[in-house]
Amino acid sequence: MPKSKKEQPESSTDSREQILYLLKSRGAQSARFIAESLGITSVGARQHLNLMASEGLLNRFDRAEKVGRPASYWELTEKAHKRFPDRHDDLTVKLIDSVREVFGEVGLDKLIGQREKKSLEEYRRVLASCQTLGAQVRALAELRDREGYMAQAVYEKRGVWLLIENHCPICAAARECQGFCRSELEIFRQCLPQAQVERCEYLLDGARRCAYRISSTTR
Repeated sequence: MPKSKKEQPESSTDSREQILYLLKSRGAQSARFIAESLGITSVGARQHLNLMASEGLLNRFDRAEKVGRPASYWELTEKAHKRFPDRHDDLTVKLIDSVREVFGEVGLDKLIGQREKKSLEEYRRVLASCQTLGAQVRALAELRDREGYMAQAVYEKRGVWLLIENHCPICAAARECQGFCRSELEIFRQCLPQAQVERCEYLLDGARRCAYRISSTTR
């Protein structure tokens, strides 16, 4: 017998996709926060969350709060993370292995260097019209977001910004060759010469995302 309208989750499949995106970009969250963010009731949010957990997309865990009992939080599983696009899959890993085999590490470094050069040219062209560090970081975040990094610029304090990347579309390539990660950090440093750029969160070290702290050297 089909469920009655009252028993069905309040929203459409879009709500589930929004939940996935929210947890991908914000990390683990409570059902209450998810409900408020999506504009649905807590009951409706929990219906979605329980259903997605039964499909292996979410995990629930308890987190101690400053006051009161521990609260339940929801986070993405590895299965859910795989729903986000990765432009560099097994084919790319095989190509990297082939470059290593035919041209050695020197050849692979040249390949990464050429990618770095092209990216740096594009980023510098766009950032050239930005008058402040904040404008540059926001423009850089927009560029990276279009490339699939789910990037955002976050103001931390005077003269300090965070460039946050909630997804890595080249993760497969980066795991195979961390030269890609070193190259991207160098790109940021070269296109922001008036700032100090440090990676403060790193996906390959177990963090849920990569993040870069960008500090003005002229404060």
